[in-house]
Amino acid sequence: MTAPPLGPAGILRLGLVQCALGGLVMISTSMLNRVMVVEYALPAVLPAALIAWHYGVQLSRPAWGHASDRGGRRKPWIAGGTGMLALGSLLATNAVFLSQFALVPALVVMVLAFTMIGGGVGAAGTSLLALLASRVEPARRPAAAATTWILMVVGIAATAGVSSQFLDPFSPQRLALVAGGVALGAFLLTLAAIAGVREGAAAPEPDAAPPSFGRALQDAWADAPVRRFTIFVFVAMVAYSVQDVILEPFAGHVFAYTPGQSTALSGQQHAGVLVGMLLVGVFGRRLATLLPGGLRTLVVLGCLVSGSALALLALGAGVPQAFPLAPVVMLLGFGNGVFAVSAIAGMMDLAGFGGQGREGIRMGLWGAAQAVAFGLGGLAGAAGVDAGRAVIGADAPAYAVVFAAEALLFLGAAGLALGVRMPGDRTPAARPPSLGVAA
Repeated sequence: MTAPPLGPAGILRLGLVQCALGGLVMISTSMLNRVMVVEYALPAVLPAALIAWHYGVQLSRPAWGHASDRGGRRKPWIAGGTGMLALGSLLATNAVFLSQFALVPALVVMVLAFTMIGGGVGAAGTSLLALLASRVEPARRPAAAATTWILMVVGIAATAGVSSQFLDPFSPQRLALVAGGVALGAFLLTLAAIAGVREGAAAPEPDAAPPSFGRALQDAWADAPVRRFTIFVFVAMVAYSVQDVILEPFAGHVFAYTPGQSTALSGQQHAGVLVGMLLVGVFGRRLATLLPGGLRTLVVLGCLVSGSALALLALGAGVPQAFPLAPVVMLLGFGNGVFAVSAIAGMMDLAGFGGQGREGIRMGLWGAAQAVAFGLGGLAGAAGVDAGRAVIGADAPAYAVVFAAEALLFLGAAGLALGVRMPGDRTPAARPPSLGVAA
């Protein structure tokens, strides 16, 4: 028997899982990052490499999604993945303590811990989105995408805010208490959020042998809309993540912002993101019914607004005295928010298109593309600025080149999105021949 669509309360409940995942990831990729470098005087490259490794492990997302497809169950993978992530966070914390006494064994434990963190994020996050895709009706998918993303940000912010109250004055005991409290709280929140939620995926027929992982992945990649959307996700998320590591340094180097001012600028960007997300979450499906290309048009608009803001930043680097930095950064955040929520809603639309039982493998494929893009984007942004400063010998043009390249990536992503046929589109997908996307 097919479970009825989730209402607003059910969507909010499942969004709390993303809130828990955000809090757990904050512990391992943000708080421990600082503690390793500052309090324990470990090389800065170590946490950076571990974070990159946790993104690399998320290449396993298609396998986690396929596993949930085979059994028609999502909740055990959500709970198990969150538990793995929580244990990995605790293991990473203890490995930091161990590093003061036995560095090599500590490094081994850290690699194992961040493998668990990446695997846990992949298993829980992929299965959560697959469950939402199978249980949320199309009219509510933009709201569901906005809810899950916003609650992830809430989880990160709340965990950071509460943790900061207990970490000072710093001691290993306080760090262990905070990490343990967050891990336990996030796991219990996940169990409470999924309790009583009915599965949406249909279990395979008893007489029908489910496809192997390799065959399921091959079938997913052979589907032209799925393949094109995967390429789009990769290109767009590379562009999305480049700015994360260079925006505040850009404000400091070119506009002479103080650390407090650049932090406030980042807050203004996130305010723009929130406005864009809320706009799509509240009005997205209504706008999609009015626009010729439906939801695909919202994705394209988000990319174009983001790319335009980045092009303005590239131009503004040459005239910092007369450039309205804060409004342009808020415009960038707004475009990012529109793009991100529209893209996630599009994922939900495409995930189950053509029949149930494919949501997990498709969400996993897109999640893997996103994880690799995030890892590469941050590295490319920092390396690009460093290379530009070394070659050109000045800050402003180095940042301008990177922002211009990022704008072109968003323009390319918009072109790729035009080539994806979304369920419910009233107009055929357009595929610009210059993009060279395979049919």
